[in-house]
Amino acid sequence: MAKLIIVVDKTQDWAPFFQFDGVMTLPDYLKWSVKNKQRIRVINLCRQAQYLGSGYYCSLLAEARGHNVIPSVRAFNKFNRQEIADISGDIPSAILQQLNKALANENANQLSFNIYFGETEFKALKKVATYLFDAFTVPILTVELQKKQHWQVKTLKIGSVHKLSESEQNRFATTLEKYSHKIWRVEPVNRKFKYDVAVLVDPNEQFPPCTPKSLELFAKAAKKAAMDIEHIGAKDIHRLAEFDGLFIRETTAVNHHTFYMAQKAEREGLAVIDDPNSILRCGNKVYLHTLFEQHKVPMPDGVMLFKHDEDNLARAVDALGLPLVLKIPDGSFSRGVVKVKTLTDFKTQLTELFNQSSIILAQRYTFTQYDWRIGVLNGQAIFACKYFMARNHWQIYMHGKTKTQSGGFTTCAVNEVPAHVLQAAIKACAPIGDSLYGVDVKQDGDKVYVIEVNDNPNIDDGVEDLHLGNKLYDIIVEDFIRRIELKR
Repeated sequence: MAKLIIVVDKTQDWAPFFQFDGVMTLPDYLKWSVKNKQRIRVINLCRQAQYLGSGYYCSLLAEARGHNVIPSVRAFNKFNRQEIADISGDIPSAILQQLNKALANENANQLSFNIYFGETEFKALKKVATYLFDAFTVPILTVELQKKQHWQVKTLKIGSVHKLSESEQNRFATTLEKYSHKIWRVEPVNRKFKYDVAVLVDPNEQFPPCTPKSLELFAKAAKKAAMDIEHIGAKDIHRLAEFDGLFIRETTAVNHHTFYMAQKAEREGLAVIDDPNSILRCGNKVYLHTLFEQHKVPMPDGVMLFKHDEDNLARAVDALGLPLVLKIPDGSFSRGVVKVKTLTDFKTQLTELFNQSSIILAQRYTFTQYDWRIGVLNGQAIFACKYFMARNHWQIYMHGKTKTQSGGFTTCAVNEVPAHVLQAAIKACAPIGDSLYGVDVKQDGDKVYVIEVNDNPNIDDGVEDLHLGNKLYDIIVEDFIRRIELKR
C-alpha cells in the first residue's frame, strides 16, 4: 500500500479537516525521508500554483524524489501564469453534447463550479467532470462555463483549498476520502495483508479472459502470499492510487477504458498486468507483423494492403496465393479475420474490411488441426495448451448469429512442448515486454509460425490450469509481488 502525504503551504489550511499525521508543509516534506522503501503518494495542496510558485516546486521536487504526485509538473504546465487554462475549442464534441444536455434548462449565461478529484455536486455533469479531471489532473479544478449559442468550457483554474467555503470544504473532504479512502485508517502493527491488488473485471463480458472460478483461485493464491484482492470496474479508475498493483482480467483494446486504466495505474506507480505498452503492441496485428519482421520471429508470409492502392489484389495473390487470410489490425477472438478462396471473394471481403481499417493484413493460409497457446510470463513459459479448430471450421472460434462455437483443447506440461515451438513463443514476446502473454503458434512439422501474441490470455479453470492446478496462480502471484517490490 502506498503511504499518503498531503502537502500544504500553511498548517491552518488543513485545520477544517480530519487530523492526519501525513499532512506536512513544503519545508517539512522536503526534510522528511522515507526510512523503508515504500511507494509514496503526494497530494499537493500548496497555495501558489503558478510557475515557480510553492505548488509548482512541490510537484517538481516530489517527482525528483521518485514520489507519485498530483498535480504532476506536466499538469501544472497546462496552465498559464494566472493558473488558468484556456481550452475553448479543445473539448471533444461528445463531452460538449453532454454539457449542453445537462444545462438545457439553465437560464444563466455564465456558470462556474468546482471539480474535486474528478467529481462534482452536479450529477448531470459527471462525465464532463471525469473528462476534465483526466485531462487536467488537479485536486480542485474550478470550471467557468459560458453560453453563447451553446454552452462551452471557457476557462479552467487550479482551485485553492484555503479559499473553500464551509460547504465546499465538506464536499472536498468527502471526495478526498473517497478518492483515497484508506488514508483515514490507522494500519494495525500486525497487518494481515502486505499488498493490495485491484483486479479489473466486467461481469457482463461475453468472453472474459478468466472464469469466475479461476478468479477465485487467483484470490486464494494471493491471500496465501499476504496479498489482498479487490475486484473493480471501469468506474473505479480514480481509486487506483489505493492499490499496489492492477491485474486486468477484461478483454483489452487501445481505444478502451482498459488501456486508459493501465496508463493511469502505471503513472500511479502500480505494478500492472497488462501494462499499456503491451496492450498497444499486442492490440494491432499490423504492428506485430512489422515487429516480428524486424526481430526475425517466424510467422506466416504476409502483405500489408492499403485502402487506396489499386494493386492490392495482384500483390497479395502473387505473394501468397489463394486461399489466403485477411485480418483487420485490432480483431480478437477470431473476429475480423476471414479466409478468401477466390478473387471475387477477395474483392468483396476487402471492400468490407476497408470500412473498418485503412490497412488490412493479408497472410498465407496454413491449416493445422490445432494452434499451440503458450503462456509466457516475464520471459518464461508457464503453461501450454493445444486449441483445436471448431468443428467443420478453420478457426478455433466459429461465430454464428445466435451463438459462438469453439473447438476442444489439450493441456500439456511445458516440458512436453517441442523446443522450437517454445523458442518461437518466447522470441515473439521479447520485443513486446515482460508481462503475461498468450502466444498462438502453428506447427507444421519442423516449421513453426507465430500467429499473434495476446496481452491478456485466457486463464480458465480446467483449461490453462489443468496441468499445474493451483500452482499456476501461485506463479502469477509471486511474479506480481516481484513487480510490486521492484517499484519500491
